[in-house]
Amino acid sequence: MIYAEGLTKVFGDFTAVENLTFQVTDGEIFGLLGPNGAGKTSTLRMLSCLISKTSGEARIGDLSIGNKEDSIKIRRIIGLVAENVGLYEELSAYKNLDFYGKLYGLSETQRKENLKNLLEEFDLWEVRDKPVATFSKGMKQKVAIARALSHDPKVLFLDEPTANLDPEAAKMVRDSILNLKKEGKTIFLNTHNLDEAQRICDRVGILKTKLIALGSPEQLKESLKGDKTIIDLEEINDKILGAIKTVSSSEIEIDGKRLIIDVRNPQAENPILIKAITSAGGNIVAVSQLSPTMEEVYIKAVREKK
Repeated sequence: MIYAEGLTKVFGDFTAVENLTFQVTDGEIFGLLGPNGAGKTSTLRMLSCLISKTSGEARIGDLSIGNKEDSIKIRRIIGLVAENVGLYEELSAYKNLDFYGKLYGLSETQRKENLKNLLEEFDLWEVRDKPVATFSKGMKQKVAIARALSHDPKVLFLDEPTANLDPEAAKMVRDSILNLKKEGKTIFLNTHNLDEAQRICDRVGILKTKLIALGSPEQLKESLKGDKTIIDLEEINDKILGAIKTVSSSEIEIDGKRLIIDVRNPQAENPILIKAITSAGGNIVAVSQLSPTMEEVYIKAVREKK
């Protein structure tokens, strides 16, 4: 659904996005991560035809963002929620959506049907006639997402959809995004929130002007050393360490009476490790698993780019 190859944006002497290449498939949630100034918003604005590209190519479906006629068609099949939601706060939720429905050329019948469905879906129907100014940040964000969906777009672009929201409001927005995926929408979002990316994204790209990592959260975590098995023992001795080395070539870290062992497949390797330890007379107190986090992946990728 979204395709970019060599996409580049230069502002004067400053390169905001350089040689960006990736694809987003139909019905996928794709997250773009990166520090401030990494080029995330510039990328989103190019893909949504708000700013022009400097070079490279990008398409939404079969439509090219660099083609004037195609860019008008692209605007009709996408929805956009910018970081600043830009609602008319003196108007009610319903009138905000109705106004944009008119801009998209929807008939009165279409608007009534679409807006009722959206307001009910986002749990806003009961407050549809209240001014948006009286809404919480989370509710305003849901109105903004509903507005972006008022013309039933194929693709939804979201720029920091949960920024500055409290945990409850952020969860409401994440749940809404996951529900949209179930409906078959393709979703492209920028986020600083690593936990959010891990929870809802099928794949993520880490951007720092250039794309420096790409894959599912699990694939990116596996790109580090992998999982670690933590085994607490009553006592550690050379016989136990020798027994482990006969069944595993992994690195072993000793921390007091705790062994920390690198593993690639915990389900397959842990039973072998446990059997070797007990056969050597070791008394196991506890076994636990430590997996890499998205934070570790992100920090490693960004630091290596420096």
